[in-house]
Amino acid sequence: MKQGTFYVTSADAESAVIRDVTDGQVHTLSEAIDADAGEIIDATIEAEPPMEVAYRVVELDRTYAVPVEESAEPPTKQAVDTAAEQAVGEVTRHERAGTGEVHVLTVPEDATDDAVADVLDDEATVERAAEMGVDRVEIRSQTGVVSVRYLP
Repeated sequence: MKQGTFYVTSADAESAVIRDVTDGQVHTLSEAIDADAGEIIDATIEAEPPMEVAYRVVELDRTYAVPVEESAEPPTKQAVDTAAEQAVGEVTRHERAGTGEVHVLTVPEDATDDAVADVLDDEATVERAAEMGVDRVEIRSQTGVVSVRYLP
């Protein structure tokens, strides 16, 4: 048995595929679950005999979505200062007071909108949020700077 937090990569009326947000292991579920692709589940799963290649959910504790949204607010002064000190393509992580983190990305000035779109569409953004135990993700940007805020 394995207890954990999983990202639902796909789900239909007969089965689902989930990925552990901690270790990245992918599990195919032999039965449908009450969750949609893109959602997070906290669950206990176990391999089904005899081949133990498919899994079933023994206990489903919680199903939830982590909203990832772009904010109209600019990055904080700390984020802008951090971006100014790092090379294009670098990422710096800052802990937040309380729960969560802020990731500051320095991007090419003409690629800021594309970088924001990439973060918005990336499954890993939701998986990181679930692993951190936060409820939402806010993306702030200005030319050359993208701030990804993982918030309670």
